[in-house]
Amino acid sequence: MANLKLPRISLRGRTAESDAKLHDAIQNLPRITNETVAEHREEVLSSARKYIYPLSHSKRRVVAITVTLLIVAVISFFTYCLSALYKFQATSTFVYGVTQVIPFPIARAGSHWVSYESYLFELRHTVHYYQTQQKEDFSTTAGKQHLAKLKKDAMNQVIEDAYVKKLASQNHVSVSTQEVNNEVAVVRTQNRLGSSDQVFKDVLSEFWGWTVDDFKRELKSQLLSQKVAAKLDTATTQRAQAALNQLNSGADFATVAKQVSDDNSTKANGGDYGIAIDKSNRDVAPSVVQALFNLAPGQHSAIIDTGYTLEIVKVNSLEGTKVRASHIAFSIKPISTYVNPLKAKQKPHTYISVE
Repeated sequence: MANLKLPRISLRGRTAESDAKLHDAIQNLPRITNETVAEHREEVLSSARKYIYPLSHSKRRVVAITVTLLIVAVISFFTYCLSALYKFQATSTFVYGVTQVIPFPIARAGSHWVSYESYLFELRHTVHYYQTQQKEDFSTTAGKQHLAKLKKDAMNQVIEDAYVKKLASQNHVSVSTQEVNNEVAVVRTQNRLGSSDQVFKDVLSEFWGWTVDDFKRELKSQLLSQKVAAKLDTATTQRAQAALNQLNSGADFATVAKQVSDDNSTKANGGDYGIAIDKSNRDVAPSVVQALFNLAPGQHSAIIDTGYTLEIVKVNSLEGTKVRASHIAFSIKPISTYVNPLKAKQKPHTYISVE
């Protein structure tokens, strides 16, 4: 068997005094038995608690500080937003983004709140147009005066829109997504806002700072206003229907136009436009242009709601890619005819001054 070598322990330097101390230390070691184990466990845990308690206290303090800082941050954020919106009337992209998330009110129209976001939506696209397309400097005296007018117009518009929505609800009028898409399609096919999707997007962005969804939002608001006005103006609707009934019974288009049309510039000529119309004509409403190019020579249309007039059109002749046509127009009363009495009864209240 191999010899097992044990490490050598040097005994040099040991004295009787050190041996005595070692003996005392060994004698003083606690003896743990089955009867005393619980007592010793408690002693050990008690010693550890003095280190654990401060740590628990520190965690509570961290949580308290974190919550306090969060509350301060939220209060500071809301204070900044309220000051930026109601005192300085900021219109920056950041502030606009905040109003898209938090529904700060800017006015009250009767029982309806008007959101600050809707006001900024209306104002920002108008300002964008004048800055980018008209190169207007709003820091000049004249520019500041014009900006004040634009703010006032935007405020009046969003308040009017709120009353229109109320009238629409009362009269069961609505605009569907399909109606909006159809209107966009009509404009697109006539190349009024670009010949391709990308050009369409670029035009909206360049002229008004809009996305396609922004454009549809504005269009939906306009269509709702037009539909409400058309429905409430029952007298004009009845006049248009009576004229259509005459035409369907065989009456001469020019004769009926001379008798009932509200367009004084064409009435004397039996409603003749006096020009050849193509699909991109800017002087004729898109819905009218669309109807004209769906008719054969000699045919007349049904009643067309252009938003401002009710029209009946007739194609007189074709000239290549253009048509010669006549129309009978019935002017719809402006939406203000119905909004103003509602305003007088339920007065609006604004939370900023735009005078």
